[in-house]
This record gives sequence, C-alpha cells and structure tokens, in this order.
Amino acid sequence: MEVTFLGTGTSHGIPVIGCDCPVCTSADPHNNRMRSSLLIRHRGLTWVIDTGQEFRLQAIRAGLQQLDAVFYTHDHADHMFGIDDLRIFSCRRSLPVYGAQETLLQIRKRFAYIFASTIPGGGVPSLELIPIDEHGLSIGGLQIQPVPIYHGTRLINGYRFGPMAYLTDCSGIPESSLPLLEGLDMLVVGALREREHPTHFSIGQAVDMIQRIAPVQGYLTHMCHEIDHESLSGRLPPNIAPAYDGLCVNLTLEE
Repeated sequence: MEVTFLGTGTSHGIPVIGCDCPVCTSADPHNNRMRSSLLIRHRGLTWVIDTGQEFRLQAIRAGLQQLDAVFYTHDHADHMFGIDDLRIFSCRRSLPVYGAQETLLQIRKRFAYIFASTIPGGGVPSLELIPIDEHGLSIGGLQIQPVPIYHGTRLINGYRFGPMAYLTDCSGIPESSLPLLEGLDMLVVGALREREHPTHFSIGQAVDMIQRIAPVQGYLTHMCHEIDHESLSGRLPPNIAPAYDGLCVNLTLEE
C-alpha cells in the first residue's frame, strides 16, 4: 500500500496570503503546505481522503490518473471545496463518495447544482453519496474503518485503512475509538501549532496521543505557519515526524 500526503497544511494554506513570517517566506519546500489531503494506492485501486481547494493542483502533482472513491472526514471548506474537480474522474461512471450521514447531507446542500437534473452540458461531477457506518467496508481486500474523533465538540470521521490511520482535525479521541487504532504501522494525527487550540491538537497533545496509541511510525499533519519543518523535526521522538506535501510512504501488508 502506498500513502502520499497531497497536503499537510491548515485552512489558510502556507504561505498564508499577505504573511511575511519566517515560515511563509521560507525557502524550504517542506514549509509549503496545501490544505490537508491524503492519497492511498492499493492493488490497482486509488482513494483520496478529503478534497480541499487545491485538489486539482495536488492531483496533477501526484500524477493522479484514476480515482476509485473519495472519503470525507467532515464538511469544512478546506476539506471539501475541491469537490468540483472530481468530475474528471466520473466521466464514465459515478464516483463513490463516502462519509458520515451529516457530511453527505452538507455536500448535497452546498453543492446542490451537482445533483440537479436540469443542468445542460453535464459539466458537473457524477457522485454516488454513500453513508459509511461503524462497520466500515472492505475494498480490494482492505478493511476501511471510520474512526470517530472529536473536532472541538463535534464528532467527525478519521479513517483506518488496514495498517494505517488518518486523524486530521482532531482535538480528542473517545475511549471507544482507541480499540480501532490498535496495531498500527502508521498513524497520522493533526497537530495545528505549539499553543493549545479549542478544536485541534497542539504539537504536544498530538505527540502524547501518538505515543499512547504506539504505532510503528507517527506523522503530524494539518500544521499552521507557526511550525517550521526543520525545527520541529529536530524536537520530535525518533518514531514521529512532521509530514510534508508529496511525502510518500510504502506499507507492507500481511497476506
């Protein structure tokens, strides 16, 4: 299984518009962060978690030529507003889109034009909205499991794909979700900044949670422009690293 970070930034993206801070003006390409999104390739199938505003650019950069499904964590703009660029992947058949019931309702509400039957020309994506429940589903021999996490006071979806779990925009994990995260080779957790935030883990909180869950390797994502990649890398435990746009990780699955 191949996992590629399409984006590792916050809702602003980095560099932030009009900002001249050291990270936004950095020459280090690791500090350029598009909105957070993940690409997963497995046995000829390709999946994406979230489609932010730069999804088109991310797809081109990753050489994405097919897409078999999209999984949405929640309905915030930086995770959803690239949805129109899914139309290139749904020309021949409807593209399956998975998410919590409320997330799918928001897609239908905010992008009503996609589901209207009166638009001539067909210049919209053809999407099949499929609720994903606590049982998850199996595709290509891989179990895909939603993992309820807190984003502030609301519950949203993280996802486990076999030996890897992706928990962006996370401020807490219910005790009932922890058994879903046992035995991971790779765990990705959102870590906004050093200071605490009401709806996101800080760097320290994310590191503590990764150490509690104890995957083989942990990565941090959804980082703001207060975080310098090189500086943070030097301060983390050996098995935890800040992810960066374009990072590709290969995981070996047991047969």
